[in-house]
Amino acid sequence: MKKAVPICPMCDSSKTWKDGIRRTNDGDIQRYLCRECGYRFSQASWNRSDELEHVQRVHREPLNTHPSLLSNRQICVTQPKGTKNLVKVEPRTETALRESTQDTKGKIIEYIWFMKKQGYAESTIKTRTKILKQLVKRGAILDDPESIKKIIAEQTTWNEGTKSFAVVAYSSYLNKEGKIWTPPRYRRKEKIPFIPTEKELDQLISSSGKKLSIYLQCCKETGSDPGELLHMEWIDINKENSTVTINHPVKGHNPRIIPVSQELIGRLETLPKKTEKIFNTKDMYPNLFTQRRRAAKKFNNPRLLKISFVTIRHWKGTMEYHRTKDILHVKQLLGHKQIQNTMVYINLENAVFNNKRKDEFTVRIAHNLEEAIRLAEAGFDRFDEIDSQKLYRKRK
Repeated sequence: MKKAVPICPMCDSSKTWKDGIRRTNDGDIQRYLCRECGYRFSQASWNRSDELEHVQRVHREPLNTHPSLLSNRQICVTQPKGTKNLVKVEPRTETALRESTQDTKGKIIEYIWFMKKQGYAESTIKTRTKILKQLVKRGAILDDPESIKKIIAEQTTWNEGTKSFAVVAYSSYLNKEGKIWTPPRYRRKEKIPFIPTEKELDQLISSSGKKLSIYLQCCKETGSDPGELLHMEWIDINKENSTVTINHPVKGHNPRIIPVSQELIGRLETLPKKTEKIFNTKDMYPNLFTQRRRAAKKFNNPRLLKISFVTIRHWKGTMEYHRTKDILHVKQLLGHKQIQNTMVYINLENAVFNNKRKDEFTVRIAHNLEEAIRLAEAGFDRFDEIDSQKLYRKRK
């Protein structure tokens, strides 16, 4: 028989934790703590219908009818022992008590529809909603800007970028409500992304399982965003031309067609075609975390632990700019809408290669059409002609 789940008599939430045992003359009584509203209650409150009715009647009466409830409510401030996953629940003010959990959920749903009607991307809607729910869960009052400021400032595990995004999300919510506030100032700190070597990428790919290794090879050859590859479908693969089409670009990217190796096309064809999508969105990230730990141990290289799907995209952009010195080519390959997003790879290329081989080339002469075709296929570019001799070069 399935065990009954304790329901909070205050907000009807089933998200509750055991909170110790109270010893009485009639026996031990299990105590519980609600993770939604912080209300503490005993086993009798939800096991006995008469007791539950009494608690709900008393605690859900308007505060002006029972002004003494502010001091009688069993609201937990912190639970340091045995509840390490609980967030800190702040003492509730009279305004917070009056605002029920259902009202807060309703406002967030209204905010979601507001963003949908305004044409926001699904990813933006999802992340903004998630962070607002986190703020409320940590004790913030949705319609109190000062409360929001306080909770954001108290998040010691959030970096400046996360706090800045929380400010943007709440500013958008206030815009929907027709209100304004003085937002706190948080600035995202730019960091130079980690760029692995090609050998390190190949080590991770070779030590991964079949599906993950093919996905990593796709990242390496296309430089696509991981979200774009996770939504790639079988109809996006062109076997004759050896290309893949990015028809589901993420926010800020353009759709594009990218040439890939025939070897990658062949490996993709070995995957089972159970759905329209090629890859499963649920298991790629957990598999990566597991496989890179194994690879780091196998090759005794802790740098492999820093490789992520986005890391491979940065590697591709850096290598392409080093090979071509054409920033517009890199912009088109990565699908950037703004050239400013691509300019970072100029600095990355300078940092990775330290400008040591900036002007070093391998030069070849094509004596006939066959040699010219062979050099072009090898990545050489024609740059001059002397005495009817066609000169080709490729950066070292």
